[in-house]
Amino acid sequence: MKITASQLYKKISKYDNIVSQEIIEKAYVLSKKAHTNQYRGSGEEYFTHPLAVADYLAEMKLDSSTIITALLHDVVEDTEITIQNISDEFGNEISRLVDGVTKLSKLDLKFGFAQAENFRKLLLASSDDIRVLLVKLADRLHNIRTIDGIICNKKRAKICFETLEIFAPLAERLGINAIQRELEDRCFAVLKPETRESILKRLKLIYSKDELNIPFITNEIEELLKKNNINSKVTGRVKSSYSIWKKMQYKNLSMDQLSDIMAFRVIVDDVESCYKSLGILHQEYTAIMGHFKDYISAPKRNGYQSLHSSLIGPKKTKIEVQIRTPVMDQFALNGVAAHWIYKEGKKWSEGIKYKWVRELIQILEESNEPEEFLENTKLEMYNDQIFCFTPKGNLIILPKGANAVDFSYAVHSEVGNAAVGVKINNKNRLITTEIKNGDQVEILTSKNGFPDPKWIESCITGKAKSAIRRFIRNREIKEFLHLGTALLQKEYRQQKKRMHEKSLIKVINEFDLSDV
Repeated sequence: MKITASQLYKKISKYDNIVSQEIIEKAYVLSKKAHTNQYRGSGEEYFTHPLAVADYLAEMKLDSSTIITALLHDVVEDTEITIQNISDEFGNEISRLVDGVTKLSKLDLKFGFAQAENFRKLLLASSDDIRVLLVKLADRLHNIRTIDGIICNKKRAKICFETLEIFAPLAERLGINAIQRELEDRCFAVLKPETRESILKRLKLIYSKDELNIPFITNEIEELLKKNNINSKVTGRVKSSYSIWKKMQYKNLSMDQLSDIMAFRVIVDDVESCYKSLGILHQEYTAIMGHFKDYISAPKRNGYQSLHSSLIGPKKTKIEVQIRTPVMDQFALNGVAAHWIYKEGKKWSEGIKYKWVRELIQILEESNEPEEFLENTKLEMYNDQIFCFTPKGNLIILPKGANAVDFSYAVHSEVGNAAVGVKINNKNRLITTEIKNGDQVEILTSKNGFPDPKWIESCITGKAKSAIRRFIRNREIKEFLHLGTALLQKEYRQQKKRMHEKSLIKVINEFDLSDV
């Protein structure tokens, strides 16, 4: 449903009491007039798109400059209006934001490879003001919400692949979980509709019993905390089909083996209550070992804070609880965008929560070459992953702490099994040297090479460890076979007998060696 300029103004004025109705209506009218006789693939007036983007950002309670930018974000690219026209009408701040979004739209983003370069382009283009990215993410979200208007299946799939490869991860790293989850799930429905439907049916079956439903568990947790004098608001949800599918693929697990299909958000008054609540829940229910994370004392790089724990909860149900304060919850939902909520009343440069983004932008401004950016920071956004490259420039993604052994097996198990040395950034290094972000790694191999059993202790990826164990096991079998054959031949020679198939069968039967 298309809202009017007056309705949009009223929505903004509920949280921003100094917003100008005149400027909101001016932007509304200009955008509508500029997009006259332009239509979307669905047949709707094109103006419905920038209006929907602006409305979404108003729902997030973002500042009025961001919302005006959303209304005008396509006029320079699609109409005869210029940046100078916008500057004359709305001032430098809004013209600068609109120019930033226009530049983003013209970027040559490619999916399937070079994701690092895509992020570099996005961040460089929005380096002047991160609000440019917020508008772009809301723009992409509305395009995905209305993707059924695109008739061509191939084009729909291309847009969804690009979204999963670039925009959903970007939303995640900026902490905007609401946008991330919706982008992922809607794209999943387009790209893998049968798989998604199968997961949804399975979820319905698993949680069909009344005693296992979300309201029951929500109420039990609230009552338990209330009994211990902790005021809380508990909400629960079944995790999205896409996140479930991704975890099943990554960990090679069935749905029954996942410990966190159901997630419950526990909002309490203060930090002290967060830890008290965790202790109460751990006393009442059984905590699943290895599934506790304290993001309050050690926040994620993007500012996210919460206590996470997986439990065997009410009625023996596996659940995940996320315990946080109302302020933490606001950041958890909106990430970077939370800083631009009007009540903050501060400029971007004054923010402390997102110092890491400002540092990233600073390095971007100082970097002249993509390689310099990749080496210094690209990958600071991914503080739990290492991005490195083969001599041919192929990207290899490894967990933080991985070494050259892990790298060699990530390239191919045959490379790892034949590895005898490594060059990192063209310098000879020990094969157990830890890999850093942006490193170029060349594995030196030999046809006579073989993995050292000690590598198992130094490498960290499951792929490398299992490949080394498999090689050692197979080699031991070959060595035992060779030794056994030699001993048997020696015994036959001492007995002055010839070793042939019939005599071997007789030995096997006599000593009951049926597994030989």
